[in-house]
Amino acid sequence: MELTFLGTASAIPTRKRNHTAIIVKISNRTILLDCGEATQKQIMKAEVSPMKIDDIYITHLHGDHILGLPGIIQSLAFRGRTRPLNIYGPKGITELLDHIRHLGYCTIGYEIIVHEITDDDVVIYQQNDFKVMAKKMKHTVPDYAYKIEEIRQPKFLRNKAIELGVPPGPLFGKLQAGKPVTVDDKVINPEEVLGPPRKGVKFVFSGDTIPQESMIDFAKDADLLIHEATFTKDIKEKSLENGHTVAEDAAKIAKQANVEKLIITHLSNRYTDSKPLVDEARNIFENTTYAEDFMTVIIENKKPITIK
Repeated sequence: MELTFLGTASAIPTRKRNHTAIIVKISNRTILLDCGEATQKQIMKAEVSPMKIDDIYITHLHGDHILGLPGIIQSLAFRGRTRPLNIYGPKGITELLDHIRHLGYCTIGYEIIVHEITDDDVVIYQQNDFKVMAKKMKHTVPDYAYKIEEIRQPKFLRNKAIELGVPPGPLFGKLQAGKPVTVDDKVINPEEVLGPPRKGVKFVFSGDTIPQESMIDFAKDADLLIHEATFTKDIKEKSLENGHTVAEDAAKIAKQANVEKLIITHLSNRYTDSKPLVDEARNIFENTTYAEDFMTVIIENKKPITIK
């Protein structure tokens, strides 16, 4: 799994920080998390083809997380995209996309499939090797956190299958796919020849939110938690009023969730650099980094997280 931060600012961008957006490459899909203003320019600078984006997940409908959508949608049309684009988001995303389709007299020559999330703690996308889950957070508008988790198939016990009379060949593949097979009138079930479940890598992206106890369970044992930390704790009251988390509280969540690494993001423009927030978080959770635009994170199973 590879993540590239395209934007790490909060409401007002700075010369060094664009509005929120993260590109995620996993398996055969390219995913965009949030799409703040000028995201398509950031994508170009990161040398990612926007035509490869399969899915866009929007945490909430504040401008700093969605104002890049019209530009990307129209640019994909101008480039001649024909395959569908999936866009996920909270209630209101359907209406927003209806407006974008008719904005600027642009003809959209591909299908936009809108998935409006209304449930809590649900799997909203799944294929054989990873899944995406959504969890309600608490902001000033409806907001969802997202978890992307690798699905690793249990180890196939080849020798055990042979002992049970299964000949090497196509029947092995069926058992590995979770389907029972019949050999000489004897049914062999997958659980007889598969090892225990294997943990896959996973990461969680909080969106904008005040600290939530529910995030601890949602992010439990994650390899990476990306959590907003807009302010330092000296203005915690202001932070909560605006629906945000301070660095110290993001670190407390990471510690209680037993994550491997915490990356905090969504920096307020009141700070000239992220050091005060990083220092505050590391007092609670040492393995903390503040995200920077174009920072790339690589998560591999049984290997330390790499940051470039």
